[in-house]
Amino acid sequence: MERLDIVLSALRRLPTSTHPVIVALDGPCAAGKSTLGARLADTLACPLFHMDDFFLPLERKTPERLAQPGGNVDWERFLHEVLQPLSRGETVTYRPYSCHANTLMPPVSISPAPLAVVEGVYALEPALRPYYALTCYVDAPWPVRETRLLQRCGPEGLEVFLQRWIPLEERYFQTLEIAAGCDLIL
Repeated sequence: MERLDIVLSALRRLPTSTHPVIVALDGPCAAGKSTLGARLADTLACPLFHMDDFFLPLERKTPERLAQPGGNVDWERFLHEVLQPLSRGETVTYRPYSCHANTLMPPVSISPAPLAVVEGVYALEPALRPYYALTCYVDAPWPVRETRLLQRCGPEGLEVFLQRWIPLEERYFQTLEIAAGCDLIL
């Protein structure tokens, strides 16, 4: 069964009293989270939120913050600007962070919806977990992920991932046992 079908099947089994339904897709870089999230959002006609929009600005990437598992993302801002309003059925307004420009972009507003998808590394930070009706760990073999990273950012970019970002992700996954706490492992 294809990943999309597995998630759709799991959604059909959720209690009908669960509203809004928020699905979280977490897992290592280049595992297919963004693709799966986009397919879910298209299939279900629902909003899609990207954890990449909530990475920490450079000035907040202190050694102390980065030493925390999951400390590379501004999960506090994601909680306050996205998950809390979404869970109350309110309009969500947030400013995506641009890593390339090191700035917050213009505000984006999303109308209340009965269903939403969150995708990205760090989506399952422990403080965020209570807001999700379905949690998924999305993975792929390293050779597949390596090829995707090379295509996405070239050899120099891959080296940055290997030296900086992947170790931060691995510490987060292992320390917080992210996969073990998921409803689905894809």
